[in-house]
Amino acid sequence: MADQIDFQPVLLGSDINVYGMARSFHEEYGLKSVAIGKGVLGPCTASKIVSVEVVEPKLEDGEVFVRTLLDFATRYKGSGKKLLLVPCGDNYIKLLVRNQDKLRGIYEFECIDEKLLMRLSIKESFYEVCTEHGFSFPKTTACSYENYRGITLPFEFPVIIKPSNSVAYWNCRFPHKKKVFVAESREEFDAILDAIYSSSYKDHLILQEYIPGDDSNMRVMNCYCGRDKKVKLIALGNALLEEHSPEGIGSYAAIINGFDEKLNEMMKGFLDGIGYVGFANFDMKFDQRDGTYKLFEMNLRQGRSSFFVTAAGYNLAKWLVDDVIYHKDLPCTVAKNKVLWTIIPTKIIFDYVHNESAKKEARALIREGKVCHSYYYNKDRSLRRLINYAKNQFHYFEKYKRYFGNKGLRD
Repeated sequence: MADQIDFQPVLLGSDINVYGMARSFHEEYGLKSVAIGKGVLGPCTASKIVSVEVVEPKLEDGEVFVRTLLDFATRYKGSGKKLLLVPCGDNYIKLLVRNQDKLRGIYEFECIDEKLLMRLSIKESFYEVCTEHGFSFPKTTACSYENYRGITLPFEFPVIIKPSNSVAYWNCRFPHKKKVFVAESREEFDAILDAIYSSSYKDHLILQEYIPGDDSNMRVMNCYCGRDKKVKLIALGNALLEEHSPEGIGSYAAIINGFDEKLNEMMKGFLDGIGYVGFANFDMKFDQRDGTYKLFEMNLRQGRSSFFVTAAGYNLAKWLVDDVIYHKDLPCTVAKNKVLWTIIPTKIIFDYVHNESAKKEARALIREGKVCHSYYYNKDRSLRRLINYAKNQFHYFEKYKRYFGNKGLRD
């Protein structure tokens, strides 16, 4: 089948998001993706469905990014294959948007312009956009390196602390670093801010009220918007459990597909209204105090958990290819099928999820055979991958035992 395909997916990165997209391409078209990244991470190691062809540690440098992609494209000169470029990380999205004019005609892709990128990727301006379009979000303020000491908070503790600039924060280092912090008191709050600003990170921090409820109140929505700037796919996921390791806080570990007609319509209106193009991923939490969804952030890409959409029968690769490669006129599809998607052993789900109705639904889906693990793919098996998979799953037991519920400045 792959011999009949007139395009080649080129994925940027090598994490579980990249593997999920490679699996989507393989399931739909039977072809092997190639990837370019800063390194080779576990999910893409020894794989039959994706090969990390170029490792460039300085790939986040704009000039290196462009040069690397242009050099790689020469390998396919005369092949007749269109190179479909698929960024799978925040940094790669920004690099593509800022260098799109240098890559058009060499690669096939669609993306937003830099003005919209900045409005959506910086959290302060993103919340302004949310206000314009009627979305609720947690009570929020911000601080800077210059004014963080003694800052007055307009809400009570606990307080969520997270970076405004996720790329800069990813590159900084300090003891007990976590992707997101939750401060239970003023003393803990001050200690966390001191630790963050003692590192190379000097950008703004977002400070938010804590929305009550456990992980099962979290929702994730993945959308695809076509070249015509209209929504083509909407898929809602109800989280069962998030990751709780320092680098994984806020990333979903288990999801069951959901449906909310009012939320779907709001999101469609929002994306159509701003003229968005490409994949979009939204994190939000259901606030039982007022019955609304509080929007946390928007990722300008498919999320690392987005394979839950493909697993339910709505293959993300197909929407992208039909739009960008074949220029099909696509209607708006709302995902309604259900599956239990996970990257962790199911035992952890039942050990750590408190919501009994969510656990009941998960058990029912497992009995029906409607369960999918992103990392485990029958068509990509080998002894090395099975060993890596077993180690990966075993480590999750250790991580949850050690870190569950720990979002403070400690191990």
